[in-house]
Amino acid sequence: MTETMESKSRRMASLRKKRYRAERRFRRLGFAAVSVGLIFLTVLFGVVLISGFGAFKQTFIQLDIAVLQGSDNYQGMVKQALRDIFPEVKSRRHKRQLYALVSSGATYQLNARIEAEPDLSGKKISAWFPASDDVDMVIKGRIARDGPAELRRVTDQQLRWIERLENEGRIRTQFNWAFFTSGDSREPELAGIAVATLGTLLSLLVCLVLSFPLGVLTAVYLEEFAPRGRWTEFIEVNINNLAAVPSIVFGLLGLAVFLNVFNLPRSAPLVGGMVLALMTLPTIIIAGRVALNGVPPSVREAALAIGASPLQAVFHHVLPLAMPGVLTGTIIGTARALGESAPLLMIGMVAFVVDLPSTILSPATALPVQVFLWADSPERAFEERTAAAILVLLLLTILMNLAAVLLRKKYEIRW
Repeated sequence: MTETMESKSRRMASLRKKRYRAERRFRRLGFAAVSVGLIFLTVLFGVVLISGFGAFKQTFIQLDIAVLQGSDNYQGMVKQALRDIFPEVKSRRHKRQLYALVSSGATYQLNARIEAEPDLSGKKISAWFPASDDVDMVIKGRIARDGPAELRRVTDQQLRWIERLENEGRIRTQFNWAFFTSGDSREPELAGIAVATLGTLLSLLVCLVLSFPLGVLTAVYLEEFAPRGRWTEFIEVNINNLAAVPSIVFGLLGLAVFLNVFNLPRSAPLVGGMVLALMTLPTIIIAGRVALNGVPPSVREAALAIGASPLQAVFHHVLPLAMPGVLTGTIIGTARALGESAPLLMIGMVAFVVDLPSTILSPATALPVQVFLWADSPERAFEERTAAAILVLLLLTILMNLAAVLLRKKYEIRW
């Protein structure tokens, strides 16, 4: 019997060592998986940050403008200022290349300044105007000055002009406020995300106003009051299935119902918010039911024991305790809706909008759609604007998820 016990002990020790080795292997594999995921995430954020950081700076050129009294030929004034700096330029082809150094937005900026300061008429002013996207790319080093001429959009003559302007101190880079305050533009140096950001915020506002109360009330009814039966099970199964439906299906639904049946305005934050609300509702309902189910039955029983009605017990005691989980699910669902572009494309939120939307019925676009449009643009300067818009979108998403975590930490109750 002693040999039997010893062999059994050795066998148990061997099994224990195998189990410990398997556990260590699993831990190492888990650590490796997390490390690889973090590496890829770091590379992704690094590439986007490096690509988009340049969009937060803009190149400007200083011009001495002779404001002609009683004239509204602002484009001619800008061209004359360039010719004054380079009087040796005579041929028509070289003049076109010279005028291309300054953005077309210089005309509108000069117009706006003269209208704001009428006393400038007849005087000579010195002002900084945005450079063209090609000049901006040269200054930022995105276009190599010593590269082959056939591979860059800037000619050798324009490079010499740029160097001369740099030597004279007429070129500088500064923070690109226009990227955050301007709407879309076909000129990369003038394009901004103000319209897309405001359109996104208005759409999310409509989404929350519609989806939050409906989702919470639905969760309360299904979890606390709905009788158990086939009809309730059918509703629950469909809600769970809706949470996994591709987002473009909701876009098709919005196109068919909101636009074609109710004739709501196309490319409006109202329609975008309604479509996003349809997407967010299943997530809020599921999270709300889980949060309500997590409240101990003793809370309901205690409320009913002191004379509260079932409705009072739910809304005065159970729901406030479940609200942190409900809010967390709502914010996570809204953060998912923030990054959706497919349903918004289907309802026409791809309009070229320059002016800020004043109401939820005004034409607008959204940040994911703006990223999609800029990524498809041929101009090289739109690449960094695309990456910069992605950074803003990621920042909004991170802030919303951070808010969900903080709410969970602050109001979470451990039973």
